[in-house]
Amino acid sequence: MGIFNKFSFIFLVIFLSLSANAEVQRHRFVIQATKVKRLCKTHNTITVNGMFPGPPLEIKNGDTLEVQVVNKARYNVTIHWHGVRQMRTGWADGPEFVTQCPIRPGGSYTYRFTVQGQEGTLWWHAHSSWLRATVYGALIIRPREGKSYPFPKPKRETPILLGEWWDTNPIDVVREAKRTGAAPNVSDAYTINAQPGDLYKCSSKETTIVPIDSGETNLLRVINAALNQPLFFKVANHKLTVVGADASYTKPFTTSVLMLGPGQTTDVLIRGDQPPSRYYMAARAYQSAQNAPFSASCAAKKCNAPTPIMPSLPAYNDTNTVTAFSQSFRSREKAEVPTDIDESLFFTIGLGLNNCPPNFRKRRCQGPNGTRFTASMNNVSFVLPRNFSLLQAYQQGIPGVFTTDFPANPPLKFDYTGNVSRSLFQPVPGTKLYKLKYGSRVQIVLQDTSIVTPENHPIHLHGYDFYIIAQGFGNFDPKKDTSKFNLVDPPMRNTVGVPVNGWAVIRFVADNPGVWIMHCHLDVHINWGLAMAFLVENGVGELQTIQPPPPDLPIC
Repeated sequence: MGIFNKFSFIFLVIFLSLSANAEVQRHRFVIQATKVKRLCKTHNTITVNGMFPGPPLEIKNGDTLEVQVVNKARYNVTIHWHGVRQMRTGWADGPEFVTQCPIRPGGSYTYRFTVQGQEGTLWWHAHSSWLRATVYGALIIRPREGKSYPFPKPKRETPILLGEWWDTNPIDVVREAKRTGAAPNVSDAYTINAQPGDLYKCSSKETTIVPIDSGETNLLRVINAALNQPLFFKVANHKLTVVGADASYTKPFTTSVLMLGPGQTTDVLIRGDQPPSRYYMAARAYQSAQNAPFSASCAAKKCNAPTPIMPSLPAYNDTNTVTAFSQSFRSREKAEVPTDIDESLFFTIGLGLNNCPPNFRKRRCQGPNGTRFTASMNNVSFVLPRNFSLLQAYQQGIPGVFTTDFPANPPLKFDYTGNVSRSLFQPVPGTKLYKLKYGSRVQIVLQDTSIVTPENHPIHLHGYDFYIIAQGFGNFDPKKDTSKFNLVDPPMRNTVGVPVNGWAVIRFVADNPGVWIMHCHLDVHINWGLAMAFLVENGVGELQTIQPPPPDLPIC
């Protein structure tokens, strides 16, 4: 919960002069435990440089980042630069045991990469266990020197990071869930810029306040950094004009409400066109899974009536609003969508239930009817290696770490969104990759299933942006649904919300060699195995070949 303050004020910003050329920016991230007080209690919270949220990084298109990460915490850690293409620099992508071994306590690693051809809002976060509950921050990419936004220059820009807060150690929460096989405990609060806001106990003083003067237009860079929850976002009595998403510009459209899945970003313009007052900006859960627990925002509980004006938020299960919003996105220019497809893939995604192993006691099988929760793509529940990273194993030719037989289609066709047989609830564990030739043109149908429960899954692909050429409900039908394909101006994203009981179709060109994980960005689901990885082979010559690993790459 945050507040817009529309009283006049003086605002001082000091700008450093920048050269017209691209720069190398160097930063130091110290991962450390810091005392953080929320909801009346103080916790030893894992932070970056003692900041929560972590430090925002502001760069220009074309700049190079060098970020030394020093681990002074008691947990392994990695940092992922969410949405950065990482062209030929897969060693800097960050997912634990995929592109690197973790940075052990006391260790360090320097991430080096260039951001090229991307502008807008991305973010960075931990990609190890549940550390990203508190280890995250904004990554803002401005146009090159001398270039401008393709919309009127805003008076001010403000990052808005939506998050979740557990009134306990989130690492303990996920460890307990792994032990019991049950769903993890839900969060205790939603946050805006790491603050729960006025409507939660002991939170009023630190409520995020965003000033805006009458008549001016400001840019809000909204990031869903929540661990497990898609979120609606609204500002009372104000319209929002969407101008970008996932660091790609969009055709502008006006809306009163946003919905972001975890991992997604949306840039919006907001105009100070209402009478001077205080207006709440607020987030509420979008919960598409039936009978699944979630954290209710305080606005949905019996709370003290606020003095600022409160927005009217959609119902928590309002899929119609989500659909209307997601279908409004279009690329700003005509898109270069691949048409002659080399790899046509069909991936089912969803949850599952493993039968309780004979050697497990009942307390370790606390899922529905004495089972353990799991999840899969094409009936394969992804298992991360533990002794090598996948990229290291590929680059060094280490056998036995992974196989390249991830299925291009479901092993069994069934009524994906219908009443699914219980015999299909138990997937096969494996570390299976799908191999792509450099330059191949790829189409993937992502099909939700009703196994255990249908749900809106935010699917994130590392190392790539992709075009979302269609979305729909029910089972994807290639005879009918290809007529819905937008091959003219589909939105470019790095994270797609696959509709509950529905499907999404994405396309991209495999022009970035390396090992790239694709996973659900609900962290509870990636823990259960809702992931797979692509192995994109090198092409011809240096510019189509992944760079050699850096000398300080952590070893397992």
